Amino acid sequence: MAIIEEVSSPFEDQRPGTSGLRKTVEQFSQPRYLENFIQAVLDTCTELQGGTLILGGDGRYYTETAIDTILRMAAANGVGRVLVGRDGLFSTPAVSATIRRRGAAGGLLLTASHNPGGPDGDFGVKYNIANGGPAPEPVTEAIYARSLEVHGYHITQEHAEVDLSREGAAEVEGMPVEVIDPVADYRALMAELFDFEALRDLLGSGSFSMVFDAMHGVTGPYAKALLEEDLGAPRGTVINGEPKPDFAGCQPDPNPTHARDLMERMFRHDAPDFGAASDGDGDRNMILGRHFFVNPSDSLAVIADHLDAIPGYRGRVSGVARSMPTSRAVDRVAEARGYECFETPTGWKFFGNLLDADRVQLCGEESFGTSSDHVREKDGLWAVLAWLSILAASRESVEAVVRGHWSRYGRDFYSRHDYEGLTRDQGERLMAHLRDRLAGLAGTPTGAGPRVTEADEFSYTDPIDGHTTTGQGVRLWFDNGARAVLRLSGTGTDGATLRIYLETWEAEPLRQNDECRDVLRDVAEAVREVAEVKAITGRREPSLVV
Repeated sequence: MAIIEEVSSPFEDQRPGTSGLRKTVEQFSQPRYLENFIQAVLDTCTELQGGTLILGGDGRYYTETAIDTILRMAAANGVGRVLVGRDGLFSTPAVSATIRRRGAAGGLLLTASHNPGGPDGDFGVKYNIANGGPAPEPVTEAIYARSLEVHGYHITQEHAEVDLSREGAAEVEGMPVEVIDPVADYRALMAELFDFEALRDLLGSGSFSMVFDAMHGVTGPYAKALLEEDLGAPRGTVINGEPKPDFAGCQPDPNPTHARDLMERMFRHDAPDFGAASDGDGDRNMILGRHFFVNPSDSLAVIADHLDAIPGYRGRVSGVARSMPTSRAVDRVAEARGYECFETPTGWKFFGNLLDADRVQLCGEESFGTSSDHVREKDGLWAVLAWLSILAASRESVEAVVRGHWSRYGRDFYSRHDYEGLTRDQGERLMAHLRDRLAGLAGTPTGAGPRVTEADEFSYTDPIDGHTTTGQGVRLWFDNGARAVLRLSGTGTDGATLRIYLETWEAEPLRQNDECRDVLRDVAEAVREVAEVKAITGRREPSLVV
């Protein structure tokens, strides 16, 4: 076997974030950078020796080069076999599904999710464990520790030369490699969970119309297979459905700012009944009705209120979970229905133990992520099918479903303000300054009106394994009932993004129609004042409001 050991030196910046290791393409493509990180993964995750590895990603620039390198290193490091998605594609939730259905030891996802692609964009590598979920913190910390010790890596001398364009068996230095249909396992799983006949009746009724924007990410082939082929939606329902290495020059982030074309389409006079979008790797979702945007926190709460009526979940829902910055709308549903409700740090990996222990069946994040226990990742298309199931059962519009929810549970006005492009020093200085003042913030008046009543820094102890995670964001409560959360984003590759999450609850139906920005204006100003945002960052207003 032609295996060689290349000499290398450690890189000090390979600590995985909330969703794996994300860096610019320029950083990943520097000599030995990718190889060092993969060697750290293979050295740490010994279950891959003799085991099955699932491999694929969102098709972004540098994917083919990375797959060739990973196949060669897998063969040189004793991996049993590799199943790789055709054309190198695999959505993040589909990798999770395939790991679970095929009993794989783990998976390597090549994605930077909603980050920009292309030669000047970002790339990422994430390891998922045998339950299909992202590697938990103890594993990612062990990988990082190993990356600081890597002085060489094992790799085959020749290139892998596996034809990714067609399904079939191959071999790399004695290691079996199989190119598989990346859609098949996921497609079969969706058919097990949802009432496809009811969805066909809705989409084929002639009185219901929808559009799904794949944003030139990996979800295009999945959406076409499910929506247009299996469920009978008209061809053309899926737009921007061809995966592209640079996402056609757009950022594949399904929010009102980046999915601008879809937003405009859904607010025209001839808008379809339902609109949705997913991101580069298929794990995020945005839900829209005609002339109506569904806040992701509301979407989670609405699905929680109807999940028990979907065939795959009927009679077995007992718990829900949300990330700490997500609004408390789902908490109200859980209380009314007698479900357990958990609040976790940001990062899907924190839901894994709760899902494995069958304590929750539904979980979600404010950052357009929703999913269930069918996989161990957030799942954009799953959320779309869940919403279509709700509409098929109710025969109401999206807006009517959400307003009906508000009438029963009250409305949680909610918004996220992002201050993008800060220097790392600015972001860390702001958070450190705020953290140092936590004990004295209670009772602090503000020029905007609301007074701080309580402040803390969120920490989480996993109820399953007892592992404690600290430093997960500062929480502020105000005397008008509002809550705010401040934290630095863990998904960027350069500088820092300060995220400020704002929410307040309104029970009075007549006030539930107010504009969100007007309702939250005073608390937004109060938070900026308390955190001294302008003094530290020089920014008076956020760069993005979601």
